[in-house]
Amino acid sequence: MTFFRGEWRAGSSDMGILRSPQNDKKNTNMLFIIILIFSFAAGFFMPWWVACIIAFLAAVWFGKTTKRTFLSGFFGVAITWIVLALCKSIPNNHILATRVAHLFHLPGWGALLAVTAVIGGLAGGLSALSGVLTKKAFD
Repeated sequence: MTFFRGEWRAGSSDMGILRSPQNDKKNTNMLFIIILIFSFAAGFFMPWWVACIIAFLAAVWFGKTTKRTFLSGFFGVAITWIVLALCKSIPNNHILATRVAHLFHLPGWGALLAVTAVIGGLAGGLSALSGVLTKKAFD
């Protein structure tokens, strides 16, 4: 029997573990923070794809639902990539970012930053989704 959205249900594999939406929300926040912090720390001295491995492993350990896990991975890696890109772009007054944006026919460096965030977010979100689905496949 499990507790789900205010009612008890029998026949679940949890066997008496209390599960509420608040516990899922805490896990989602913890998953987001773990992905954000470790991806940010690794982003300074490791390649870009390490954020995907971090999102995958964090989702295997802490992921519960597919939707919340994907969103945690998406926003965790997207915010990390935005901050890392700004850390490298602000010291040179966005000169290189503006030139690359014009190379891709984008209006400015802000649009390039948005595209970077979406690409990084999709990579992190799909990695986290793969992690939670791998976890569910072996449960």
